[in-house]
Amino acid sequence: MTKAIMIQGTGSNVGKSMLVAGLCRAAQRRGLSVAPFKPQNMSNNAAVTLDGGEIGRAQALQALASGLAPHTDMNPVLLKPETDVGSQVVVQGRRIATVKAREYATLKPTLMASVLESFDRLKTRHDLVIVEGAGSPAEVNLRHGDIANMGFAEAANVPVILCGDIDRGGVIAQVVGTQTVMSEADNALVSGFMINKFRGDPSLFDDGYQMIANHTGWVGFGVCPWFKDAWRLPAEDALDIRSGPQNGGLKIVCLTLSRIANFDDMDPLAQEPGVSMVMLKAGEVIPADADLVIVPGSKSTRGDLAFLRDQGWDVDLMAHYRRGGHVLGICGGYQMLGTVIRDPDGIEGTAGESTGLGLLDVTTDMISDKRLTEVRAVHAASDLPFEGYEIHIGRTEGRDCQRPFAFVDGNAEGAQSADGRVTGSYLHGMFADDAWRAAFLAGFGVTGSGVGYADGVQRALDDLADHMETHLDVAGIFAAAR
Repeated sequence: MTKAIMIQGTGSNVGKSMLVAGLCRAAQRRGLSVAPFKPQNMSNNAAVTLDGGEIGRAQALQALASGLAPHTDMNPVLLKPETDVGSQVVVQGRRIATVKAREYATLKPTLMASVLESFDRLKTRHDLVIVEGAGSPAEVNLRHGDIANMGFAEAANVPVILCGDIDRGGVIAQVVGTQTVMSEADNALVSGFMINKFRGDPSLFDDGYQMIANHTGWVGFGVCPWFKDAWRLPAEDALDIRSGPQNGGLKIVCLTLSRIANFDDMDPLAQEPGVSMVMLKAGEVIPADADLVIVPGSKSTRGDLAFLRDQGWDVDLMAHYRRGGHVLGICGGYQMLGTVIRDPDGIEGTAGESTGLGLLDVTTDMISDKRLTEVRAVHAASDLPFEGYEIHIGRTEGRDCQRPFAFVDGNAEGAQSADGRVTGSYLHGMFADDAWRAAFLAGFGVTGSGVGYADGVQRALDDLADHMETHLDVAGIFAAAR
């Protein structure tokens, strides 16, 4: 019979996603058929699945750790924030609505059937399912109709291990306080606790660890020290966005938009020794020594175009271009580089149109059809093949499309300015292709890195599993599954 265990956290960003990835790799190395599962996720960093849908990027990484291709059943409900009060709702890989938070509270209980359907399908195909919660079960005001934490655990009869984050302080109160506010029935679902992100000598927390065990009566599964190579793994939460090592050489600046999407596009570039990758935050100025500025994807293109202008980045971009700098727009960033973005039906927010940055002679019309597919493309200038994926709405046309960036199935894709210094493309994930990334960087004088991005992610997953095996009772965690 298939077993399952659920990792919940005392709060958001406590490291649940990474712990589940490490457990998936540890289980896979034990010869188990294991699959990840997150009932409900909120993220604009999504991955395209082989069955033609989309799921959170963390579940795609966990699938990789499990030796599986990503599938929509691994994350049946995905919320993609478009504004501060509204999100696109994706169910089993397909968009069903865009709703405000209060409206989602009404919709949410109706989604449990889809969640359990996906979970049951995974159980029929695997020996073990490792489930990741969302946010925290301490948010008891959200317990009614919950599908993400204890509501799911109760409905699916899955035991829970609660994870606390010592790096943010107050971890004893995090764990003990969570038990205090939860109901007796929900507490009965908890099999134990563990502590994550400890810096220094873990034995210094022995007394605190014992206090938690004494106060809660729960089994402790260990203290996991900070995993220093976490930056080598694709991040899902925008809170985890960070610049790469400043190695000198080619300086690439990526604008951290307010609704930035698929920002893991930058990860392979950040790991190149000849590249300094800067993730520019709100209020910062595009540095004058930047060689390339990337305008990344966005879940709200017109909204983030306004945000970009609020930062003064439009002025900075024009100055960068006049100095001879290069600009690359990916997906929503590509749309922003054009002259006009039209959204008459309000597909991505308030209906209307916005004047673009004017660096490319193209216009974009938002359309309801969403393109979700993995692609094999050929770079127009070099004839080099590379792999990527598309996950976007909108149709972009114009004079600069006559100078395409690439060809997909023989069709022109993207656009370039006449001088070749401004490029736009809908293709995500292109820089994960080692040969293409090397050729792209060679155009800027960066040669011979030999970095294998995919192999590096696999090694980091193995190192993460080793790290957790050393410091946590992984065998005990698996034994707690039922």
